[in-house]
Formats: sequence, C-alpha cells, structure tokens
Amino acid sequence: MSRFEPLADHSSIGAGVELSAWQTIRRGAQISPELIRGLAGTVMLGVLSTLGRVLVPFVIQRTVDEGILGAAGPDASRVALWVGVALAGVVVTALSSYAVNLRLFTASESGLATLRVQAFRHIHDLSMLTQSTERRGSLVSRVTSDVDTISMFVQFGGLMLVVSSGQILLATGLMLTYSPLLAGVVWACFIPLFFLIRRFQGMVGRAFTRVRERVGAMLGAISEAVVGAATIRAYGIEERTAARIDAAVEAHRREAVGAQIRAVVAFTAGQFVSGLTTAVVLVVGTILAARGELTVGAVLAFLFLVNLFTMPVQQATEILNEMQNAVAGWRRVIGIMDTPADVADPGERGVELPRGPIDVAFEKVSYAYPGGELVLHDVDLQIAPRSRIAVVGETGSGKSTLAKLLTRLMDPTHGRVLVDGVDLREVRFSSLRARVVLVPQEGFLFDANLLDNIRFGRPEASDDEVMLTLTELGLDEWVQGLPLGLATSVGQRGESLSAGERQLVAIARAYLADPDLLVLDEATSAVDPSLEVRLQRALDSLTRGRTSITIAHRLSTAEAADEVVVVDAGLIVERGPHRELVTAGGVYAALHESWAAQQATG
Repeated sequence: MSRFEPLADHSSIGAGVELSAWQTIRRGAQISPELIRGLAGTVMLGVLSTLGRVLVPFVIQRTVDEGILGAAGPDASRVALWVGVALAGVVVTALSSYAVNLRLFTASESGLATLRVQAFRHIHDLSMLTQSTERRGSLVSRVTSDVDTISMFVQFGGLMLVVSSGQILLATGLMLTYSPLLAGVVWACFIPLFFLIRRFQGMVGRAFTRVRERVGAMLGAISEAVVGAATIRAYGIEERTAARIDAAVEAHRREAVGAQIRAVVAFTAGQFVSGLTTAVVLVVGTILAARGELTVGAVLAFLFLVNLFTMPVQQATEILNEMQNAVAGWRRVIGIMDTPADVADPGERGVELPRGPIDVAFEKVSYAYPGGELVLHDVDLQIAPRSRIAVVGETGSGKSTLAKLLTRLMDPTHGRVLVDGVDLREVRFSSLRARVVLVPQEGFLFDANLLDNIRFGRPEASDDEVMLTLTELGLDEWVQGLPLGLATSVGQRGESLSAGERQLVAIARAYLADPDLLVLDEATSAVDPSLEVRLQRALDSLTRGRTSITIAHRLSTAEAADEVVVVDAGLIVERGPHRELVTAGGVYAALHESWAAQQATG
C-alpha cells in the first residue's frame, strides 16, 4: 500500500462550504495582499476628501448668516473670505480624490494580477482529470470575467463603502449640532431602509452567484462550438449547436435580469427615501426657521448635510450590489484555488534527477477514475534503462492510463511510479519535464510560427539547432517547401497544417527537447505513408540509447520493440519479445492475428 492517500472525488471543482461575503473578502485579501497594502493611507486620504465636502454646508451657513444677512447688512469681505475657504476645501478634496483613485487603481490591478496568476497556475497543478470535470470555457471565465467583477468593486466600491460610512457618521454628528430634532427626522426616515437593504443583500448575493455560474456555462458552450466548428459543419448540426448556445445565452440573460431587478429595488428604495427625507426636512426646517429656532443659513446648511447623508446611503446600496456580484466572482476563483492540487509540483523540496538513461518501475499501481471501478489493478512493471518497450492492448484496457501516470498527468490511486528509484510525486516538475517527454497521438500546436512551436520545449535553442533537428529527422525539405519556411504561421491549434504535419512538428519538438525517457502515444499514426519510413528511421535514432515507451495502436510498432507489454482489463498479462509472444498462443497472439488479418484485407 502506498503512503499516499487515494485521490478525492473530482466531480465538482470548488465544491465545498460556501463562505460568507466578509469571509470571502478576507480570503481574497489573503490571496492578493497587494489589495490592502497601504490601505490605511488610502482611507486617510478618503477621509480628507470627505472633510472637504463637509466644509461646504458650514461655509454656506457662514456666508448667508454673516456675509449676506448680517446684522450690519451685506458684507462683501466676509463673503469673499468664506468663498476662499470653500475654494481651498474644493482644491484639497480634488487632490485627495486624485491620490485615492491613483492608489486604488495601482493596488487593485497589482492584487488582481496576482489573483489571476495564482489561479491560472493552480489550474495547471490540477490533474487533467480534475480539469475535465468543468468545461474549458468555464475555467477560463474564472480567471477573466470573474476577476473583472472583483475589479469593479475593489477599484471603486470597497473604499467608497468605508468612506461613505464615515461620511454618514460625520454628517449625523454635524446635523445634531444644528438641530437634534431634524437629525432625528432624518434617521427616522432611513432606519426602515437599512433593514430593507440588509434583507435584500442575501437575495442579491445568491442571484449574482447564479449569474456568474451562467457566464461560465455560456463561455463553455461558445468555446466548445468554436473549437468543434469543423465537426459541427461536417455533421450539419449548426442549428442544434446554435440552439444550445441560444439556451445558454438566454439562461444568462434571465439570471442577469433577475439579479438586476433585485438590485434596482434596493437602489430605488434608497432614492425614494432620500427624496422623502429632503422634503420632510425642508417642511420641518421652514417651520423651525419661522419660529426663530433656526436661522435661514442653518436650514440651508442642514439641507446640504442631508444631501451629504443621503448620497452615501444611495451609493452604499449600489456598492453593496456590486459587492455581491464581486463576492460571487471571488467565490468561484477561490473555489479553484481551494480545489486540492492533486498533481502539485513539490518545488524546491523536490528531487532534481541527474541526466542519463532512465529506469522505470510501477509498484502495486492501481487507478480508478472518479465514480468508476479500477482500470489498473496492482500493476508491477520494471523497465530497464535504454530499453524500447511497446505497450499493447484492446481499447479501454488501461494502456493509455499507464502513459498518463508515467508522465504524471495523473497520480495513481494506490501504489507508486518511480523513475531512477524516485517516486514521481517527489520529483520537481522542471526536472521531470526536462527528462520525460510525451508525444501524444494528436500534437497540440500554439498560435505562433513553426519555429516557436518546434522549440517550445527548449526556447533557448538556436535556429541552427532547430534546422539540424529537422535535417536529422529528414524534414528539412518539407519545411523548405512551406510558404515562409520556419516563419510559417501554423494558426490556432495548428489548423493551417494537416493532421500529419502537426504530428511532424510535435515529433520535431520532442527530438529537440532531447529527453532521457520518451513516451510515444503512437506518434506516427497520423503521418502519411510516404513520410512514415523516413520518420520511423529518425525515431529509431532518437530512441537509441534512451528509454522509450510506445503506446502501440498498430502492432507494426510492437514488432520493432525490444519488448512488448500486453495489458488486458487493467492487468499486465504478458511480457516478452514480439517473436516469443506471437507464437505463445496468448492474448498478444490473438491481437496480432486480428491486426494482420485487417492489414491483409485493407
């Protein structure tokens, strides 16, 4: 039994206990500490800009009561003095607001960049199996559109919520100094609104969570349709595909409208209460002024204070809605970050393997896909250095699973896979990827030119080294026949090249990487017969002196191997040279006989 625990069920990425809004924000700040770096200074600047606004009502009262309605008549010097004070306050407010915005944008973009990078890298630490539990477009949305929703709140809403709360308290204090009665009227109007907003926030939060889920589903459907465009056209299912996308778009529209309706109710309630409060204060204040209990300037100043009070309340309702949208996006990103990295890089703690021929060992290796039965059963397999092994078996026998475990695209449920006596889970990724290279059956190419794709595994390789690789593989004439040679663009996913040409590039990429262990998933299966002979000779040269393991779908590959490993129903049932196995009358003999018959009739 391995000392490693079985893998967890990956039926849902990010599934688990849902964090509250404030827990989510605190967790996000832990992941991206840049978001709160220098926050105290930013808050102080925000408070300073608020004090500049609060200065206006005071200046208005002094200007009216002392400069315009003074006992000795209008006093132009007093008016000029208070206008100058107001101007100074406006300048301070403007400069403070500029500094606040500058600090917010700098901190938020740095923090969100960190969040995107960490989320993206964590996705690559997840096994291919874990990633496959969610559509690729939905995964992309977690590090793009979901982070964008956080950006809107962090850059504008977060600090404004703090400053608005301070402004409400400051305005309340000043209103009490002018008229406790009017201050009580203002709060009596707004207390019911605060309870209403609190009740609505849970509803709005759940609604925006569903919106973010629908965005992921919509992007997944669209990306799938774009990538599979050729298949969609070949089978004439454009209308069915369009219907699926329309349904995803409609589901998003429906959830988005529902969320916005809930948000608008809270915002509209704030506007209604603000208007009602201003009207009530105006009536009551006029009565108090008529009785001589307040001056005209004090009433005007109080009305400005009411505006300073109601404006942040209205802003707070909108900011809280933005916060719920941001929290919904944050939860999805954190869900990715908190998904166990089942194929994680041990990093600095990992083993750095020396270069040289590799020996491979599978020790009691078993593997089961989530929710399924074992596809490998206690596999024990020793592969000596410099040996060329072909792994054969019927479809679903488990041979491709062996290749994925050997290249650590997945980890075994039980047991260990060792290279040079070291468990793969203890080997640094940088060392593993330098020594072990997988050439899949369908080589993936990036949207770049041919040169960049070939030296993807060795970006430091010179143009001469790339050309030498192509010459040794016998592919130099093919490259020279392309429109721009090595500068030829391959298009997205290599669509400018044929399937066989894409595989040629993948093989050249592996050759240039110069691995010690080569894992081939029938890498020549898509190559034209005219090129296969030359390419096979080049592969023979590449594998000579190195350990190579080929997942053989065509038994001609097995015939050329040093040894054949036969997998059947997750078990290694036979092993030996082709000549011995083909005459032994076992599973391999039956497979070879069936394959030979197909070749004869074909």
